[in-house]
Amino acid sequence: MKLQESGENYLETILMLHQRTGFVRSIDVATELGFTKPSVSRAMSILKEAGYIAMGKGGQLLLTESGLARAGAVLERHHIISCYLSDILGVDPETAEQDACRVEHVISVETFDAIKKAVNASSSKENAPGRDL
Repeated sequence: MKLQESGENYLETILMLHQRTGFVRSIDVATELGFTKPSVSRAMSILKEAGYIAMGKGGQLLLTESGLARAGAVLERHHIISCYLSDILGVDPETAEQDACRVEHVISVETFDAIKKAVNASSSKENAPGRDL
């Protein structure tokens, strides 16, 4: 199933909330994104039907293996792109975060891999022994 940008955003938000609190419900996603509970409930139904999430006790949202893989990939793209924009290109961190939220959904694998390589090369130079001497 082709997942739209909004679906990726929901998965990414579920993962981030889970990392932050350990327990995620639809209302938590709605609050985080500023959406209505009915909108989030509909999206969760679609994600559940597609096999990306499951419902646990107490209304807990659980990422399935495929949901976790997809959410992790989106979150990685977000972090790498944001880092590239702010740390390497010098874009204001807040602007870099906002831009990363949009770019993470449309960037090609080839371009992302090149950006990731540049970020990794930059961070390895910064962490090189004797750098701060």
